Formats: sequence, C-alpha cells, structure tokens
Amino acid sequence: MPPQTITVGELIYEAEIQFINIIEYGVSMAALSSGKSALPAEGARFDYVFQGDVHGPKLCGKITGTDHLYVRADGRFQLHIHAQIRTDDGHNISFSSDGVSIQNEGTQETQLRAAVSLFTSSPAYKWLNKLHIWAIGSLDPEKGQAFVRAYSA
Repeated sequence: MPPQTITVGELIYEAEIQFINIIEYGVSMAALSSGKSALPAEGARFDYVFQGDVHGPKLCGKITGTDHLYVRADGRFQLHIHAQIRTDDGHNISFSSDGVSIQNEGTQETQLRAAVSLFTSSPAYKWLNKLHIWAIGSLDPEKGQAFVRAYSA
C-alpha cells in the first residue's frame, strides 16, 4: 500500500463494539447503575472485554480488547483501552486509548470521547503510527453495545 496522506478531520474508521464480559473488583456495576450500591470512597474498577467490527475508508477488520474502566470517587468514568485490530488482509495493529464516558442526562446511554494511538510494523499500515486519532461515540450499557467514529486529529 502506498504512503497515505491524511487530512485533519478525516474519517479513519467506524467501530461497532459488543461487550462480551465484565470483571468487577469488589463492587457490582449493576448495583451502582441501579442505585442499590453507593460508589465507594476510592472509586471502582471494571474490566470490560469486547469485540467488534472496524470498517471505514482507511481501516477495516476485527477488534478485540479490554477497557480497564475506572470510576473515580467524583463519578467521572475514565476509559483506558488496550486492543488488537486484525485487518481484513491479515495484519495486526496495536490499539491503545484513553478517554471519558459521559452519561446523558435522564438515560443510561453515554457519550464516549477518547484519544487513540495505533501501532504496527507492517509496511502496509505503518502510516497509522504517525496519526493522532480522536474517537467519539455512544454506549448503550443495557445492550452492551458501543458505536464509535474515529477521525484524524
């Protein structure tokens, strides 16, 4: 693949994610979400294991990973994601991301905002290493699904 020229604000990919497992560390997310349990003074940690499809004008494949979610004592949801994208043509791309999840007032749905870094030594995709990516999306915790659009920053 020839070197890519990417402009600021260009769509790199969209991702449809399904959460397949949650690991809880001393407090239940369901109990927190329903109000049956208060957020501990130290906050709470959850690992959300996910998989999904990545598709777009610049990158297509499958993603698998874990969001190491930290709910701060003040209620802020901090995302810390590590994943792998396996492209449709068989290349592996390392994915890391940090961001926040912001609950929409009056609903369980949340907005997602994250900075994404991609890395690979594959000649076909090493152009991704130079990009800074801004991802925005939404999460429906009841369905265990998220949809994200990722743009060059």
